[in-house]
Amino acid sequence: MTTDWRSLDEQYIVSTYKRLPIAIAKGEGNYLYDTDGRAYLDLFTGLAVNVLGHSHPRIVQALREQGERFLHISNVFLNPPAIRLAQRLIDNTIPGKVFFSNSGAEATEAAIKLIHKWTKAEGAGRTGIAVLRNSFHGRTLGAVRLTRQPHVYQDFPQPDFPVYELDAEDAEQLRAVCRSEKPAALLMEPVLGSGGVVPLSEAYLREAEAICREEGVLFAMDEIQTGMGRTGRLFAYQHAGVTPDLILFAKGVGGGLPLGGVIAGQRLMNLFKPGDHGTTFAPSPLSAALGNAVLDELLDPAFRAHVSDVIGYLWGRLEELRQRLPEQLQALRGKGMMVGIPLHATPEEAARLQQNLLAEGILVDVTQKTIVRLLPPLTLTRADVDRFVDVFARQLTALGTGKEV
Repeated sequence: MTTDWRSLDEQYIVSTYKRLPIAIAKGEGNYLYDTDGRAYLDLFTGLAVNVLGHSHPRIVQALREQGERFLHISNVFLNPPAIRLAQRLIDNTIPGKVFFSNSGAEATEAAIKLIHKWTKAEGAGRTGIAVLRNSFHGRTLGAVRLTRQPHVYQDFPQPDFPVYELDAEDAEQLRAVCRSEKPAALLMEPVLGSGGVVPLSEAYLREAEAICREEGVLFAMDEIQTGMGRTGRLFAYQHAGVTPDLILFAKGVGGGLPLGGVIAGQRLMNLFKPGDHGTTFAPSPLSAALGNAVLDELLDPAFRAHVSDVIGYLWGRLEELRQRLPEQLQALRGKGMMVGIPLHATPEEAARLQQNLLAEGILVDVTQKTIVRLLPPLTLTRADVDRFVDVFARQLTALGTGKEV
């Protein structure tokens, strides 16, 4: 007898997500397999989490080795896997210290508290955080205060710290707000992910950093979705050569398990004292061990060369497709393995395209109702790219006629 997973899901799990109609049985490499044995090329990766695909040998080995040692000890004891992971994150980003959390939203909450501590220590007269319009920083009450998408923040109760909403790429507006409103920090995603996969220019990032330095404002990067090799560098801010005071990370760092945190630069790293913040589970020794396995791969020169090659091939094939189908594909945007494809289509047509791709064994996300968002594993191959582009081209052509293929 076949189990009706959808009905059971609707009966027993709170409906905060619209789920695709497949129940997953296993993952292997760049593919997921449903309970009927069908394979799906995973260009979704659990919302940018599975940067090494599924059941990667390094991940599986770390899972077994740490699983045989211990799974949880709390923050009362020294945690060698977490200490090693923190050291490696610092060595590959900015001088400072790491606070670990369980998720991206928790990383944002920690950042809010740390910024507040800074205003008390040396940011006299400054308060609040400047963010970009249409940005996304999480769904918990503190994080949702910074998220600039009305359908997300709605009318939930909000903390009363000031938030200043800015337009991306408008350096003069940023300068004016820094001088008139005196925010304590500027927090930006280097690529607006949920906001439509909109990359900030490297020139704007450099100018934003310069303004923050001139005005005495903390410069913070939300790398929750863009980090862990997603854009071709370990963190996306590194493309622009800037130096943040604070880096938020999560998603891909835990190798598929919950893990996140903040990297606090030298101006912030000693502000938290015992009792100021905490968490029962983070950093999970198991998640930290997997995080070290992820870094083992991401920092390997051969793997980095592979990622660079496939990024170039993916964007090349997509640009060929855009030139071939200019009416359906008017633009491509993003960075590295983070691609936004705005469709010349209605939300209903975009949803149908996603379902049609699903029927052909391709998993993609749709954000902002009409933008196909690709968040493929960094283990993607040229053959995977060819498969996706060929199917996508066929379905795009059919979309314009309203026909099923």
